[in-house]
Amino acid sequence: MKFTFKCTIAYMFGRLARLIVKLGKGMGRSFPGYLFLRIGGLDCLRELSKRSKIGNILITGTNGKTTTTKMLCLLLKKDSSVSCNFDSNTINAVATGLLKRESDLGVFEYGIRTSKYSLPDTVCKYVDPIGVIYTTISREHTIVAGEKNPFKEYFKAKKLLSAPMERGAIICNADDPRTAYIGMKKEKDVQVAYYGLEVGLEDETPLSAPVNCPICDEKLEYSKRYLNHRGIYKCNCGFSRPEPNVKITRISEKDKKWEIEINSETYNYTNQKKISSKFKLKIPKFGIHNLYNFLCASTAYITFTPHPENIKKTMIKTAQELEKFTLPPGRFEIFKLDDKTVGIGQGDNGDALKANLQIHPSQDMTLIYTTPDKNEDEIFQDHLRVIKSAKPKKIHVFPGRESTSAAKNYYNTIKEHFNASFHPTSNKHMDKKIDEILKIIEESSTESIIVTGCGPEHLLWARLKTKFKSHLR
Repeated sequence: MKFTFKCTIAYMFGRLARLIVKLGKGMGRSFPGYLFLRIGGLDCLRELSKRSKIGNILITGTNGKTTTTKMLCLLLKKDSSVSCNFDSNTINAVATGLLKRESDLGVFEYGIRTSKYSLPDTVCKYVDPIGVIYTTISREHTIVAGEKNPFKEYFKAKKLLSAPMERGAIICNADDPRTAYIGMKKEKDVQVAYYGLEVGLEDETPLSAPVNCPICDEKLEYSKRYLNHRGIYKCNCGFSRPEPNVKITRISEKDKKWEIEINSETYNYTNQKKISSKFKLKIPKFGIHNLYNFLCASTAYITFTPHPENIKKTMIKTAQELEKFTLPPGRFEIFKLDDKTVGIGQGDNGDALKANLQIHPSQDMTLIYTTPDKNEDEIFQDHLRVIKSAKPKKIHVFPGRESTSAAKNYYNTIKEHFNASFHPTSNKHMDKKIDEILKIIEESSTESIIVTGCGPEHLLWARLKTKFKSHLR
């Protein structure tokens, strides 16, 4: 395709930047896009977005964005050429992904914290996506750039990413009342595909935070909860869970794997027709949260693949490949250390922390908890509800964010309920902190040790897991 002169210059410098930096951690995923936008501006982003022949897909949500993006790319690459960018949640990263090469589809993770800093409606207008995918929405990032970020503003920012759409399809979690509401509000403008569970599983532990109706703000009633606030719900005002277009209707365990059945009756945007499919798969038993991520990616694949005749074959092949699927750096992983089970990974909101603690429930648990920052009391209260439900025997509290004094205050609350100790090592001494955590893991006598909470994804969680794995060898 042809660019204007300004956009041609921006494109040349962006491509040159891609050759200079290694696309990996940190700025490597965003600097080429930053340089492109610095030179060309948003009008050139509109032109660059047209390099995807079918169109671009943006993936957002509170939890599961990176994992879902990686799974969707794994699926779509079997049918088409795809440019993917994940694990870096900025408009610069989206531009970097578009700079890679011409492709059929662009698939980009896009994290949104506030309307002010993330510009979700602006991104939608200039990228002009054919798809926006919502994983799940719950409370997090209550402080952004030193400013209070109420949940209503956070939720509004998520809604704005798809608000300008007048074509394409939106993928929403039917079991999450917030993402379902976003889909319902857009049904008059675009196609909406809902995904969800219809199985016998049930989460009987308390919610990590209250869930109110997105229409009238009254408390929602649940007849079943599959995972935290995801389930079957209704409100006296008439709001209720929509019927999923793509759903898991059967799940059982065999040979340490899940056997699932997926039923789909949904619209394929690329071919402009409805597609019906039904298939059985064997997948790793990787937690209900990842089951939702896989179902979300599957729904998006069925909606956007240019070759719907390949759906069943591609789904079966990809399910087999999930055995070797690499989780993103901060994501929760389970390890064996002698006769102990060790879980390590980020849980920076109540929903994520609960998912981490439910992967390996145990009455004989040591929890190594990394705290939120100052003025993030709402996040801490969500965490505390989850921790009380898990009932660990011992808690070791570390600062997860910048403020050590805030961590001490959170510890003082925790010790009122649990046998707890405080470790004031700040993130400025990350190597020392990681060594302290590893020593606690090694010396703990409980059946399981879970390390989770807040903290920088690469600086803490990726490095901690890498060093722990080296000790296992």
